[in-house]
Amino acid sequence: MSITRRAALFGVLATTLVASGSVAAAPAGAAATAGQARAWGYNWHGQLGDASEVDQRRPVAVPDVTDAVALAGGYDHTLALRADGTVWAWGSNDQSQIGDGTPNDRLRPKRVPGLTGIVAIAAGAYHSMALNSNGVVYAWGDNHFGQVGNGQEYDQNTPVPVVFGAVAIAAGDNHSMALYAGGTIAAWGANNVGQLGDGTVEERRTPVGVANVWNAVAIAGGGGHSLAVDTGGLVYSWGYNAQGQLGDGSTDNRPTAAHVSGLSNVVSVDAGGHHSIALRADGTVATFGHNGDGQIGDGTTVQRDTPVTVPNLAGVKAIAAGYGHNTALLQGGTAVSWGWNQYGALGDGTATNRRSPVAVSGLTGVAAIGAGYQHSLAVTTN
Repeated sequence: MSITRRAALFGVLATTLVASGSVAAAPAGAAATAGQARAWGYNWHGQLGDASEVDQRRPVAVPDVTDAVALAGGYDHTLALRADGTVWAWGSNDQSQIGDGTPNDRLRPKRVPGLTGIVAIAAGAYHSMALNSNGVVYAWGDNHFGQVGNGQEYDQNTPVPVVFGAVAIAAGDNHSMALYAGGTIAAWGANNVGQLGDGTVEERRTPVGVANVWNAVAIAGGGGHSLAVDTGGLVYSWGYNAQGQLGDGSTDNRPTAAHVSGLSNVVSVDAGGHHSIALRADGTVATFGHNGDGQIGDGTTVQRDTPVTVPNLAGVKAIAAGYGHNTALLQGGTAVSWGWNQYGALGDGTATNRRSPVAVSGLTGVAAIGAGYQHSLAVTTN
C-alpha cells in the first residue's frame, strides 16, 4: 500500500511492494533489478499466477514472469510491472481489476492493454492503478465508490487516465491516492471514515486535495486509513482508527491528517487492513494498530494505539503490509514475515499465525517484496 516518490525523478529507493492498496516502483537512479516473480498464500482465485487455485504455504514461481521489477497485490488479484514498462495481471476479474476488457478470471499472467512506459503499480481491494514516466496515473476495476476517479459509477474494464503530473501512487481498499512533485496529495473514492483526508466523510468520484500535508515524499492506503511521510521523516495518518491504526493513542476516526508522535527518520510506510507499519532510515521497523493475529510483531496480540518497535528486527530494506500480515526484505536478500497465516501468506510452510518475524522458506536473492489480502509476493534474482 505504500510508495515513495518516483525514483527516476527523485533518486529515492522505492522497491517496496505492498498490499490491498499496494504499490511498487523501480529503484532509484538506474534500471530496476529484474527477476523471477514469486507468490505464496491464498490462491482461491488464481492470484498466485501458477495456473492453479491451490493455496501455497511456500513461495512458487509465477510462470512467464521472469523479468519483473515490481509486484502489487489486491484482495484476490496481482499486478506485475515488467522490465519493459508493461503491466501484467492475474487472479480474480469480477470487478474488471485485471483490466483486459473481459470479466474472465486469469490463472496465468495476461498483459494489461494500453499501458507502456509504466514506472509504478498499485492494487486496491478490487481496483488497480499504474503510473507512467510522464506522470500520468491510470486506474481501472471496481468503481462503486469512485476509486477509479473518472467521475463515473460503473466498473472500468480497461485503464483510463485520471491524474496528471503525479510522482507516486497508492491504493487503499476502496480509495486511491496520488502524490505530486511539490509534496501535495490527491485522493478519491470511498470516504466514509475520512480516509481521503479532505475534512469530510463524503465520497469523492474525482480527486480532491488532502489537507494538512504539503511536503510528502511517501504515501500509503489501507483498509480505511491513509499514511504519508514528509521530507523530515515524520509520519502523518488519517481515516479509520477503531483499532489504533492511526497511531495517535486514540481509537477515534480522523478526517484530516495529523502527525504520528513517536516516529521519526521514517523513509517508507505501508498500511494493512487495520494496522500500519513504518521503516526507519536505520533499518528498524515500527508498527501500530490491530494485533489480533500478531501483525504488530511484538510477541503479543495486544492492540497498539501508538507505535512500537518490532523486537529483534534490523537491517530491513523494504516493508510490505497485507490485510493482517507483514513482510520485510532484509539486507542480504532474504525475507521475514509475521501475523495472519491462515492461508500460508507468511511462507514458512505452515498455517500458524506468528507473533514475531519468521523466515520465508527458501527465499533468497530477493530484490523486492509485496503483499495482497492474504497472499505475498517477491522478485528474486536467482
